Amino acid sequence: MSVSAPPRSAEASVSHSARASTPATGRRGRTRRALPRLDPADREVLWLYLLTRAGIWATAGAVRWLFPSDGQARRPAALLAPWQQWDWWHYLHIAQEGYFPGQAGPWTVGWDNREAFLPGFPLTLRAVHTVVPDWAAAGALISFVSGGVAVLALARIARRHLPDHDAGRRAVAFLLLSPCAVFLAAGYTEALFLALALPAWLAAQLQNWPAAAVLACLACSVRVTGLFLVAALTLHFLLTARGRAAWRAAPWLLLPALAPALYSWYLQTRTGDWQAWKHAQERGWYRGFHAPWEAWANTWEAAFHHTQPTGYAWMWQAELLAMVVGVVLLALLLRGRRWPEALYIALTLWALGTSYWYTSVPRSTLLWWPLWIALASWSLRRPRVQSAYLYVAGPLSVTVAITFLTGRWAG
Repeated sequence: MSVSAPPRSAEASVSHSARASTPATGRRGRTRRALPRLDPADREVLWLYLLTRAGIWATAGAVRWLFPSDGQARRPAALLAPWQQWDWWHYLHIAQEGYFPGQAGPWTVGWDNREAFLPGFPLTLRAVHTVVPDWAAAGALISFVSGGVAVLALARIARRHLPDHDAGRRAVAFLLLSPCAVFLAAGYTEALFLALALPAWLAAQLQNWPAAAVLACLACSVRVTGLFLVAALTLHFLLTARGRAAWRAAPWLLLPALAPALYSWYLQTRTGDWQAWKHAQERGWYRGFHAPWEAWANTWEAAFHHTQPTGYAWMWQAELLAMVVGVVLLALLLRGRRWPEALYIALTLWALGTSYWYTSVPRSTLLWWPLWIALASWSLRRPRVQSAYLYVAGPLSVTVAITFLTGRWAG
C-alpha cells in the first residue's frame, strides 16, 4: 500500500471522469463549482450510499426487536430509539435548552460539560427541527443529507488523484463499510463535518479559495478537526499559489478563524473563561495533555490488563489499532510528499494521541479522507485488497453498529 504524488501532468489536467462531472460552462464555471451536476459516476456513488443506508437502517430495525432494554418486552422500542445514544443527548440538550440553561454551568454540581461540544451541529439540529417536529428524525435527516454530499465530494476528490474511473466508487465503498460507519448515519457530527470539509478540500483543489474558506469556517463550527483542515488548506495554498492574482485570495484563509473565535468569546461571556471548551474536555473526557507514550501506555493498560469491563477493553483495543493505522497512513503520505494531507493527519493524531488515553480514534478515521483514497489506490493495483477489506470490515461494521445501537460503548 502506498500513496504517491500524482505527476505534474495529472495535477494540471483533470481525469476524464472528473471532467465529465463538470458542466461545460467555460473556464470560470469549471473552477468555481465544487459540486456540479451529477454524472453517471456520481449516480453510481449515490446508489451505493442508498444501499448502505438501507442496510444500516435494517440493522437498527432488527436491534429494536432483538435487543429490548427489557428482556420480557412484548413490543419493540420506538423506531428511532436505537439512534439516541451517548453524545446524541448532549447535542439534543444544547439544541433544546442552549449551553447554560437556568444559569447552570461548570459551577453546578453534576454539570454535563456540554460546552465541550461545538455549536454547529446543535444549531443545525434546531433549525431542521422547525420543519421536522421529531428531534431524532431531524438528527437522522441531517446525517442522511450530509452523508450524500460527503460521498459525492469524496468520489470526486478520489477521481482527481487517481486515473481510474472506478476510483471514486472504491473510495466511497471503503468509507461506507468501514468499522465505524454507523456514526455517519447517527445524529452525530461526522457526516455534517465531512459534508463541509470535503467540498472545502475539493474547492481548494479547484483554486476556489472563497468557497473553500467559507466551507472550512462552517466545518470549524462543527468539530475542532476543522482547525486541522484549515492548516492543511493553508499549506496547500502556500504550495500552489503562483503570481499576484493567486495571492489576492490569501485573506480568505483568515475567515475560518471566525468560528472558534466567536465560540470562545461566547463561552467567556458566560463563564469568564476563555478556555472553557478545553477545560470541559478535560473534566468530562480526560483530554488533558499527556506525552504520547503515556497515552499509549494508559490505553494499553485499559485494553489488555483486565482493569476495565470487557466491552470497554475491546474498544480500547480498537483505539490502539486505529492509532497504528493513522501512523502508517501519515508515513505513507510523507513518503508520497502529500504535505497538506500529511499535516491534517499529523495534527489529528497529535490531538487524539496526547490525552490521558485514546478516545474516539476509530470514529475519527471516518474523517481521514486520504485513508479511503489510499485504499482505493491500493485496491486498483491489487484487486484482492478490496475483497479482503469488505469481507473483514463488513462484519466488524455490523458489530460496531449493534454495539452502538444497543447503547453499549462504541468509541
